Amino acid sequence: MDNVKPEAKRSVVFVSHAQAGKTFLCEALLFAAGATSRKGKIIEGNTVSDYNADEIDRKNSINSSILNLNWKNHFIQIVDTPGYADFIADMISSVRAVDGAVILIDASGGIEVGTERAWDLLEEAGLPRLIFINKTDKENVSVEAIIKELQERFSKNACVIKTPFSAELTETIAESDDALLEKYLEGKEMKEEELKKSLKSAVVEGKIYPIFVGSAFADKGLKELLDGIVDYLPSPLDRRPVFASDPNTQEKKQIKLTEDAPFSAFVFKSVSDPFVGQLTVLRIFSGKLASNTGFLNASRTAKERIGQLMILQGKEQRAIQAGFCGDIVAVAKLKETFLGDTLSDEKQQVVFDPIVFPEPVFSSSVKPKTRQDEEKISEALAKLCASDPTFKVSRDTQTKETVISGMGDQHIDVMVKRLKERYNVAVEIGTPKIPYKETVKKLAKAQGKHKKQSGGRGQYGDVWIELAPIERGKAFEFVDKIVGGAIPRNFIPSVEKGIRNAMVGGVITSFPMVDIRVTLYDGSYHDVDSSDIAFQIAGALAFRKAAMDAVPIILEPIMDVEITVPEEYMGTIPSDLNSRRGRVMGVEARSKNQTIKAQVPLVEMFRYATDLRSMTGGRGSYTMRFSHYEEVPQKIAQSIVAQYPRHKVEEE
Repeated sequence: MDNVKPEAKRSVVFVSHAQAGKTFLCEALLFAAGATSRKGKIIEGNTVSDYNADEIDRKNSINSSILNLNWKNHFIQIVDTPGYADFIADMISSVRAVDGAVILIDASGGIEVGTERAWDLLEEAGLPRLIFINKTDKENVSVEAIIKELQERFSKNACVIKTPFSAELTETIAESDDALLEKYLEGKEMKEEELKKSLKSAVVEGKIYPIFVGSAFADKGLKELLDGIVDYLPSPLDRRPVFASDPNTQEKKQIKLTEDAPFSAFVFKSVSDPFVGQLTVLRIFSGKLASNTGFLNASRTAKERIGQLMILQGKEQRAIQAGFCGDIVAVAKLKETFLGDTLSDEKQQVVFDPIVFPEPVFSSSVKPKTRQDEEKISEALAKLCASDPTFKVSRDTQTKETVISGMGDQHIDVMVKRLKERYNVAVEIGTPKIPYKETVKKLAKAQGKHKKQSGGRGQYGDVWIELAPIERGKAFEFVDKIVGGAIPRNFIPSVEKGIRNAMVGGVITSFPMVDIRVTLYDGSYHDVDSSDIAFQIAGALAFRKAAMDAVPIILEPIMDVEITVPEEYMGTIPSDLNSRRGRVMGVEARSKNQTIKAQVPLVEMFRYATDLRSMTGGRGSYTMRFSHYEEVPQKIAQSIVAQYPRHKVEEE
């Protein structure tokens, strides 16, 4: 690789619906190119791509893998990505690291939801692509039907590539090039090399999508696909322009994609492994990076020293002297460099746009099983988060729970198993508690009097308060209206402290009270027996009495939800939202889909990712963010009171 010129390099991401056969196709291509001595089998757990224990166990890809092979004096680096929606983060980040793509279609399944998702992602990135229809050796397969579906749903310029070029393909190529079209219309002869050159330009510009047909299992169409990658996908020099920002001026500028340009690279994969340590995988867009040198992390304004550079073949690592424009390389044990960071020449700094990942939509509470697990869990969770931006950890200060969030139940399941297998941390998972709150609906007044005499100095505190609801979201207001010294000034903060403490545990449940104004307007004291603690107790007593008279209610968090689905599911989603106590706020068209905006109680949304996938055949997606708190309906409130009675907090 050290001696390969940029024009002879290809970097390609393989994407598809789950189980379409990407990993085995990669295995077959490696074997066909002589990069391996035999084809591994997924069932036997010995493929180059799927080398992690959880991938071998599940028999499907969970992480992206970097592979490489040589074909006809070209160096090809392949990024094999997961097909399951739960692990889409690696597909999203991998698209940023390559110059072209191969989108794989299972001939027996046709265009599936994962195919659509992958196509849309490639369209958004403007990435040139080839199409490979796999598993054509199966019975009852109609390649013609799949090609027709491709042309109807994706592009009429998805064309089967066979040489010599057919009259129909020649016409399609000519239509993409004005000069060639003129020649074609004049009936002049066009040489194959001329057509191939124009075809490549059309592919790079997204005007034509070459289709190859074959079977990884039967070793059909593999050499044609490799030829297609070499002939029609761009090198790092002739790919579409790449832009980055000047960190000082924020101005966008085009990166010069050559070896003699200033160094720039983008970190698209970070692996935190207990055996290897942190392995950072980056794409070099310009310039050169040598082993045992360093660079500037322009995203964090931090200098890093590096050791040995490597190229990857699955889990295998091969040392190289340097990486150049177009290369995907890895380096171990960087201290201040993470996924999404830009690496740059110090004197000519640039920063690439960050990767935008979808927000996690599936959450579970997690609790360490033993004291030993508790000591290790924070560090282990941090390492998992560093390697997967769609996996997040939060601490709910109200419910005192650690909550892990991901893209679905499979995602969470994998992460919990990794905690155990990689970091020896055992946990229990459950549904997160809802952070309910309490408030009041009416104004009420009450006295709180704490008087205790048991020999010696006693305790005395006496307060009168008025309690009233305030605007939602205002939390708490304390108003001091004491006049004439009814309560000494130094005891006023004690009253407020007692009230705030009483609000923490609520009056009808264990949840805190909010959106309340308390006005302290009268009281009395004793010259000897009054104290800070006595007025704290008096304030708490007065608050609880007043709150019970002010019609206490339970509030629940309401979420803003945006659900994007194909048109044919528009009848199903609103009715389902209605069953979840949701309110549809509006609908708008987005490309080929419809987006439904709604407000739904959080308690109804914890397993919505799984339910939506089931309702839409995996074609629906959604985002969710907190909106506000609303009163819980009376029937539901009764069950919450029974589940979380106030005495439980006092016992704890």
